[in-house]
Amino acid sequence: MPHSHSKLDKSGGRQTKKGQPAPSPAELPSDSLADDFAPPADGNANHNGNQDRRRSGRVTYKPKAEAMLTVHARTEDERLLSPRHRPAFLDSDPWRSLRILAEFVEGFDALAAVGKAVTIFGSARIPEGDPYYIQARELGANLAREGFAVITGGGPGIMEAANRGCHEAGGLSIGCNIELPHEQSVNAYVDLGVEFRYFFARKTMFVKYADGFAIFPGGFGTLDELFESLTLIQTGKIRHFPVVLVGKEYWAGLLDWIRQQAVGHGAVSPEDLDLIQVTDDMKEACTWLTAASTMRAEEAARVAHVAGDQAGQ
Repeated sequence: MPHSHSKLDKSGGRQTKKGQPAPSPAELPSDSLADDFAPPADGNANHNGNQDRRRSGRVTYKPKAEAMLTVHARTEDERLLSPRHRPAFLDSDPWRSLRILAEFVEGFDALAAVGKAVTIFGSARIPEGDPYYIQARELGANLAREGFAVITGGGPGIMEAANRGCHEAGGLSIGCNIELPHEQSVNAYVDLGVEFRYFFARKTMFVKYADGFAIFPGGFGTLDELFESLTLIQTGKIRHFPVVLVGKEYWAGLLDWIRQQAVGHGAVSPEDLDLIQVTDDMKEACTWLTAASTMRAEEAARVAHVAGDQAGQ
C-alpha cells in the first residue's frame, strides 16, 4: 500500500495588503472562523520549499494567489460595492454551522466504507524507540493482520507508531488530523487522511467507525478521548465495545483514584469499571479489541440464517 505524503508545512510572513503585515493569532477574535486564516506561530519549510503556503481547510494559498484574489477597485462605484475586508458573514454562527456540517459530511464520506476498525489514542510526544511506541506499532500490525483498519489522530508519537505498524502489515492506516496553532502534520504512514478544524467533529469519526478503543499513555487529549468513550458506552449512546488501556503502571494511579474517590463517593458504580481492561500484552489487547466485532458478525450471520430459513418455509 503506497505511502501518503505528509501535509504541507506552513510558516509566517503572510501579508494582507502590500506593506501591511497580517495580524498575529493573538489579535484575531477568539473562537472565530478567523482562526482558520491565522498563520502558525512557527513552521519549517518542507522538502518542496512550500514554506509560504498556508491551508484553510481543503484549500491552500500562496501569497501570489492571495494577492491575485484581492479586489482592486477601478471606479468609485466599484470601490463602494466591492468588499475591502474579510466579509463579516464568514465569522457568523450561521456560516460556522455550515462549515461544521461540511466537516461531518466529508468525514462520513471518506470513512463510510472502512469496515472493521479500531481507534488508537495516545501521546504525540512519545518518541520513536520508546517502549510504548514499540507496543503501539506492534498492536497496529496485529490489528491489520486480523483484517482491521487502524484509526488515529494522524499525528506523531503513539499515533505515528500505530499507523506505522498497520501500514507496514498491509492494513488500512487512517489519520483524522486536527488543525492546531503549532501545526500538527499528518504522519508519513497514513494511507487515508481526513483533516478537521473542530475537535468534536473529529471525535465523532473516532467513535462512529470504531469497533474498539486502545488507549496508550497520553495527556489531556488522550484523557478526554478515554472518558468520552466511557461516557458514551455507560449512557448507552453507543454500543458497548472494548476499551483497552495499554500500560498497567501508567494507568494504575488513575484507576486507583476512580475506585477510591469516584466509586467511594457513589459518583461511579463499581460495575462501570468493568468497561475498562488493562494490559501490557499486545496480543491480549488485539484479542480483546477484535472479539466484540467478531461476536457481532457471528450474531448477525445467525440472525440472517434464521430469517432465511423462515422466508423459505
